[in-house]
Amino acid sequence: MASSHTWHFFRAGGFDQVQIDSGADLLALKELDQKLWVALSCPTRGIEFDNKTLDLIDHDADAHVHANEILSAIGWAGGLLKNADLLVKGSDSVALADIDDSSEEGQQVLVSAQYILKCLDKADATEISLADMADIEKFVAGLEFNGDGVIHTGQIADAGLRKTVEDIIKYRGSVADLSGNPGINQEISDAFFAEVTAYADWQASANGDADIRFLGEKTQAAADAFHAIRDKVSDYFTRCQLAAYDARAAVPLSRSAEDYQNIAAQTLSAQNTDIANFPLATVDPDKPLPLISGVNPAWQKQVDALYEQAIVPLFGRKDSLFAAEWVALCVKFTAFDAWQSAKPACSAEELGGERLREIFVSKHKQAIDNLIGQDKAVETEVKAIRSVEKLLRYNRDLFNLVNNFVSFRSFYTGRDKAIFQLGTLYLDGRSCDLCIRVEDIGKHAEFANMSGLYLAYCDCVRNGGAEKISIAAAFTAGDSDFLMVGRNGIFYDRKGQDWDATIVRILDHPISIRQAFWSPYKKLSKFISEQLQKMASSRAAAADEKLIKAAVETGTPVAAGTPPPPPKPPFDVGKFAGIFAAIGLALGAIGGILASVVGGILGLKFWQIPLAIFGLMLLISGPAMIVAWFKLKKRNLGPVLDANGWAINARARINIPFGTSLTKLAHLPQGARRSLTDPFEEKKPVWPYYMLIVGIIVALIGLWFMGIFGTAPIQ
Repeated sequence: MASSHTWHFFRAGGFDQVQIDSGADLLALKELDQKLWVALSCPTRGIEFDNKTLDLIDHDADAHVHANEILSAIGWAGGLLKNADLLVKGSDSVALADIDDSSEEGQQVLVSAQYILKCLDKADATEISLADMADIEKFVAGLEFNGDGVIHTGQIADAGLRKTVEDIIKYRGSVADLSGNPGINQEISDAFFAEVTAYADWQASANGDADIRFLGEKTQAAADAFHAIRDKVSDYFTRCQLAAYDARAAVPLSRSAEDYQNIAAQTLSAQNTDIANFPLATVDPDKPLPLISGVNPAWQKQVDALYEQAIVPLFGRKDSLFAAEWVALCVKFTAFDAWQSAKPACSAEELGGERLREIFVSKHKQAIDNLIGQDKAVETEVKAIRSVEKLLRYNRDLFNLVNNFVSFRSFYTGRDKAIFQLGTLYLDGRSCDLCIRVEDIGKHAEFANMSGLYLAYCDCVRNGGAEKISIAAAFTAGDSDFLMVGRNGIFYDRKGQDWDATIVRILDHPISIRQAFWSPYKKLSKFISEQLQKMASSRAAAADEKLIKAAVETGTPVAAGTPPPPPKPPFDVGKFAGIFAAIGLALGAIGGILASVVGGILGLKFWQIPLAIFGLMLLISGPAMIVAWFKLKKRNLGPVLDANGWAINARARINIPFGTSLTKLAHLPQGARRSLTDPFEEKKPVWPYYMLIVGIIVALIGLWFMGIFGTAPIQ
C-alpha cells in the first residue's frame, strides 16, 4: 500500500533507517512497511526504559512490546492530543488545553485531570504532570467506590450487613480491593447466597413433615444419638439371634474367658478400645438390650444418649429394648435419613441453621448487589483517571521508544544512549559503552557468538553481593592481550551506581586492524619466549639434578672392599667435532640468510629500502589484517539483542569507525604535562647491544664474502 506521507531516511550501520522528527511522522508509522523497521519486538524488562510505560503498551501482558502495540499506543495518544507534535517533545506534563475533548474519551480524560488537580488543591492549574500522579494508586484506593467491582467491610456502615460480608469472606474467600483490603465481588456474593438459598430451601422442605421431624426440633438430636450407636445395637441383636439359632454360639459370641484374661493386666477405662470391641451386652437367645445396667461400659454414654433422646420420647421409660422395638426405631428414622442425604453442600453450614436462615430472610443480598453496582458504575471514571496517567507516560516516553525500536537513531547518532545500553564498563584501560544486560550467560553466548563482536561477559555485584547482575560488554577498540577470565573492572550503570565487575566468559573475535597487524609478531614472540622458558627450565632442572646427585655421592661413605668407580672416559674430540661442525653449518646458514636479506636490501636504492621493509612487514601481517578486516566489516548487533529477546529486523552493522567510537582508549588530557623521569626505571641490559654488534659484524663478513665490498677473497 502506497503511503501518502513523505518519509526521510538516514543511513547508519550500513542500512537505511527512517528518520522520525514530527508528530505527523509518528501518526504515519502505521503506513510504513514494517520491513523497514529495525525491530519488531523488544522485552519489557532488562532495558533502560520505564517499566510501567512498557507494561501499559504491552496489552497482552506477554512481557514483550510488539510493533502493533506501539502503533496502537501512538494512535491512542495522538487521538487525545490536539497537536501530535507534543509527543516529540517528550515532556512529562500536558496542558489541559492540549487535551482533545472532541471525543467522549477525551472529555472523560479532561474531566478526570481537572478532578485530580482539584483533589490536590490545584484547581487553578493549567497543566497536569506525572508528579501529580505519583500517588495515583493511593488516590484511587481512597475513593469510596473505585470501579473494581469489589466491596470491603470498610465501606459498610450497617453492622448487620458488615457481619454478613465478614461471613462471606470467611467461608467463600475474598479478592483484594484496589485499596488492598480483602473484599467480595459479584461472583463470590452470588455463590454464597446461592448456597444459603439452597440450604434454606432444604431446611424448609422438612417443616411440617411429621415423618421427617417426628420429634419436632428434637429430631436432629435424636438422630445424632441413633446414628452414633446404630451399628453397635444392630450387632448386638444379630448376635442374640444367632444364639437363638444355636445355643452353643452364645458363649463365643459374648467373648471367651481368654479374651478377658488378655485385658486383665491392663489399666482399664471406659475409653479402652479392646473393651469397645466387646459386644454391647452379654449375648443370650432373643435377649432384649439392657438400657440401665449390664451395658458395655465403653458404650454406656451412647446408650444413655439414645435412651434419653429417642427411646423415652417414643417408647417411654423402660429398662430394656426388644429387637422388634429396635426395628421400629430404625424405620422411624428412614424419612429423616433420606432428607439428610439430600442436604446441599454449604460452605457456611458451620454458622448453623439459625444464622443461615437469618441471612436468607434478610435483604443483605440486595444491599450487597447495590453496593457492587455503585462501585462498577464509576468504572469508566476511574479508568479515565488511569488514562490521564497513561497519556502523560506516553507523552513523555513514546518518541524515545520509537527511536530505539522503529530506528536505532539514539544508538547510531550517539546523541544519547540506546535503551539496551545498560551502562559503561571500565576495564584494561578502556571504557566500553555497549554493555547489555544478560539473564543467562550460557544461553546468550550460544546465539550472540554469530555477531562477530568480541564480548566479555561479566558478573557485577554491589552492596556486598546483595545485588547482582550479568552483562555482556563489547570491546571494539584496542587489543585482547590482557583480557582474560577473572580480570576485574568497574561497571557504572545509567544511574551512576558502581558495580564490581569480573569477566566470567569471553567470545573471542577480532577487535581492531591494529591488533591483527601485530598479531603474527606477538605470536612469534610468544612462541620464542615459551621455548626459551622451556629450555631454561629443563637446563635448570638438569643442573639441580646433577648438583643433588653430586651432593649425595660426596656424602655417602665408601664401604670397605668396595672397588673404586671406573674412571671417566677421556674427552672424545672426534665425537664432538661433528657436533661443532653441525652448529657451525647452522650458524653459517642463518648468517647466509641474513646476509642475503640484508644484501638484497642494501643492494636497493636508498629510497627503495623503506618500501622493501614495509613490503616485508605487509607480507607477514597482510593475511591476518585482511581476515580481520572482513570479520570487522561483518560485525552485527542483531544476534546480541536477539539473544536477549528482541526481534531485530535489520542487519545492524557495527563497522570499524563506529565500533571504535563504542570503546574509548585511555589518552592523556589535552594540555597535560608529562615527566619522563622514572626513579624506578629498570636498567637497560648491555647484552642486546653486544648481540647487535656481533650481528652487524657477521653481516658485514657475509657481504664481504659475497663481493659487495669488492672482489671476494675466495674465488
